[in-house]
Amino acid sequence: MNKKLYTLMTLLVAAALVLSACGPKASKVEVFSWWTGGGEAAGLEAMIKVFNEKYPNIEFINAAVAGGAGTNARAVLATRLQAGDPPDSWQGHAGQELIGTYVAGNQIKPLNDLYQSEGWLSVMPQTLIPLISDNGNIYSVPVNIHRANVLWYNPAVLEANGVSVPTTIDEWFAAMDTLQAAGVTPLALGEQWTKMHLLETVLLGTLGPDKYNGLWTGATDWGSPEVTKALENFQKVLTYANSDSASLSWQDAAKLVVDGDAAFNVMGDWAEGYFRELGKTPKTDYGWAPVPGSVGVFQFLSDSFVLAVGAPDEEAAIAWLKVAGSKEGQEAFNPVKGSICARTDCDKALFGEYLQSAMDDWASNVVVGSLTHGVVANDSWKTEIDTALGLFVQNGDLAAFQNALVAACKNSGPCK
Repeated sequence: MNKKLYTLMTLLVAAALVLSACGPKASKVEVFSWWTGGGEAAGLEAMIKVFNEKYPNIEFINAAVAGGAGTNARAVLATRLQAGDPPDSWQGHAGQELIGTYVAGNQIKPLNDLYQSEGWLSVMPQTLIPLISDNGNIYSVPVNIHRANVLWYNPAVLEANGVSVPTTIDEWFAAMDTLQAAGVTPLALGEQWTKMHLLETVLLGTLGPDKYNGLWTGATDWGSPEVTKALENFQKVLTYANSDSASLSWQDAAKLVVDGDAAFNVMGDWAEGYFRELGKTPKTDYGWAPVPGSVGVFQFLSDSFVLAVGAPDEEAAIAWLKVAGSKEGQEAFNPVKGSICARTDCDKALFGEYLQSAMDDWASNVVVGSLTHGVVANDSWKTEIDTALGLFVQNGDLAAFQNALVAACKNSGPCK
């Protein structure tokens, strides 16, 4: 080999090595959520499977953090965002949690182009689009609709004690008095966030949908006698609960009902996915009804995924969002998760008895939003309510609790 040819080949090899080193990185998407247990984790895995089939060259990193209602996950996420280390996409609740936190903080990107290219505006509920939009921009992809105001019960326990499913708050108290006298735990309850969930449903059941909605606009006075009555009802409901609630997850509390160790549990309908994962049978091992006082009202929330500003791999993140918003992705996810599709074109036959009833109610009931799950109040307001609730659970001072709720509304703007 002559010297010139040798030199040329050496240069070509060196150039190839440089190009290889500077070539595209391996594609991966980090998706952050709080779906780590029960039907929610199984539902996420079902959607990841669809993603892997569609995008086999993109590595999916499941960055889920345990903690009911996202309490722990969102704290970790906030730390990462403050450090300039966002995941590509993360889970958030449609409503004020999304708009008042991530949009206000310029931490997520608009997705209008994606909605246009995927045709989602024609298949997503018009109820939802304003909740995930700000100044004409759409900021997330909703994957589901959940119902918050569900009273789960054990049919055999009720029948054995001659108790009917209550439809009013007073009927509920009477039923729980009967159960308590018989030595049955009337109400299964879990950790702090489940108490806020219970609070919002008792507020709804006592006030009705119009006055409940008014709490979040300033139209209903937090200091009014009607709210006092609702808080008194909540205080009384707590007296029927298990004494070890602070140490139980939502799954632990729900399991007490299907195991026959408690009669009632108030929890969103993700509990139904958990019950089926346990191998329980609807109408036999568990039944359901609206929380007493809220018949004909659907208190909703919606889980959404967003695109981070500064996403490490924006192209991979958009691929994930396409799956999250797709018919195939939502049909894989929701029947397992225990929710109904955000899309309106999912096959109803894929869903079980409970979820089919939820679809019917979503289409016909009065719709209101959830506090605990991000629809009606921004993060700072919700945090103030949570702090006041924690103190109330400890000291039982109802007047101080109500005063704190009045102050929280004033601090957040709607109340003057």
